[in-house]
Amino acid sequence: MFLPKHHTLTALRDAIPDCRGCSLYRDATQAVFGEGPETARIVIVGEQPGDVEDRTGHPFVGPAGRLLDVALESAGIPRSEVYVTNAVKHFKFTRRGKRRIHDRPTRNEVVACRPWLGAELEALAPDIVVVCGATAARALLGEAFRITTSRGVVADSTLSCWTFATVHPAAVLRAPDQDHRAQARAQLLADFAIIGDKFRELPPATEHQPRDVHRA
Repeated sequence: MFLPKHHTLTALRDAIPDCRGCSLYRDATQAVFGEGPETARIVIVGEQPGDVEDRTGHPFVGPAGRLLDVALESAGIPRSEVYVTNAVKHFKFTRRGKRRIHDRPTRNEVVACRPWLGAELEALAPDIVVVCGATAARALLGEAFRITTSRGVVADSTLSCWTFATVHPAAVLRAPDQDHRAQARAQLLADFAIIGDKFRELPPATEHQPRDVHRA
């Protein structure tokens, strides 16, 4: 096990570059840990870093991240209340010439990275978790959950918070043509409108306290 003894965000971030839980570290530029305030009330979980994220070391900073920002703004969710991370911390890709093309992580790779995601959620204790895409859904909601049939709904989970499933913003960008992209974007914004409504139902932020994970 490569996790540190204490599951604080600082300890986890310091430890993850040394993770060798699966083989993805061999080709990726670096492990990309989650980012956001420790007091974040919403955690958004994506699949894995993309090409831009792998090179910069920051999650959700590529085209999908820009669409996520649009969705958050449209839903009235302050970015300061959001922590973003991925189910898998290394970029998996296939080379096509000089390009690095996204490749979906295997079940074993998702399972190998699950302790890191679990430790992040333990440290943050969010009020809302949003799983974006099939890989994040498998990591947190089980193998039987299908985004294709259950997106846009509150999901049953073992997490002690409100859990919502939607598509990954990158899936919107990969839609085959302009009409499909417009439709997918509208659906994504509609999903985030539901999340925004739930966010505004939460008690005042002063009542939200992360768990004390500094104890042994």
